[in-house]
Amino acid sequence: MNVIISASELAGELAGGDPPVLLDVRWQLSTPAATGRPPFDGRAAYLSGHLPGAVFVDLDRELAAPSAGRGRHPLPDPEEFGAAMRRAGVSAGRPVVVYDGGLGWGAARAWWLLRWTGHPDVRVLDGGLSSWDGPLETSVPQPDEGDFTPVPAAAGLLDADGAAALARSGLLLDARAGERYRGEVEPIDRVGGHIPGAVSAPTTENVGPDGRLLPAGELSARFRALGASADTPVGVYCGSGVSAAHEVLALAVAGVPAALYVGSWSEWSSDPERPVAVGPDPQ
Repeated sequence: MNVIISASELAGELAGGDPPVLLDVRWQLSTPAATGRPPFDGRAAYLSGHLPGAVFVDLDRELAAPSAGRGRHPLPDPEEFGAAMRRAGVSAGRPVVVYDGGLGWGAARAWWLLRWTGHPDVRVLDGGLSSWDGPLETSVPQPDEGDFTPVPAAAGLLDADGAAALARSGLLLDARAGERYRGEVEPIDRVGGHIPGAVSAPTTENVGPDGRLLPAGELSARFRALGASADTPVGVYCGSGVSAAHEVLALAVAGVPAALYVGSWSEWSSDPERPVAVGPDPQ
């Protein structure tokens, strides 16, 4: 099953008799207060113009639970997540398309959560809103209540111990910027560096200059060069389980299944008992 959809394909589906549910998940990493810039307001961006019929989903409130020491974006409570998705009109038997402003991270988080909890047909708008050249609207739709009930999968999710084990026995990819992986800078978390054994694989390198994911063949070649193979289990982490979901999406396009460490570096680095590696090498 395809995990991404182009703007032209989406326009065709929206014009048909059974259009997909559209979820607007515009989100950006909060800017540190020291910069003097206000945090990004996804709802305000949504209200200024969104795809026709799209419902706004708040990543921080509906796709994550309060931190409580489990990383910045721990998994949401399944019942609360299901209620939020039903309010947005999500049903098990109707396709869903998620999009954001173009970076892809927020949309990928929604895609991963819906797929991991059992929705059979979820795709990400490749290139996000910036790829769309059709009409926008500012009115807020009131969708009919959906019927989606999350059933979390037994596989596809890593905790801290599982991530540490995978770094030794398989392939654990770090989706953050290289300088954070190397420990040269750390603008958010307690310390810089990476999980020992993890391989640097910035998710920003999975997209082209137009913001769209690279073709499947190029992604496949990239992940093979990083150590992915048919018999190697793969996992991904980032700062808080958001940009890593985008890397899991890119891996899916390349035909490589991967698990997500949702707690990611924000959880790992908060525990002083966890080892930290620095420098360009995994160990």
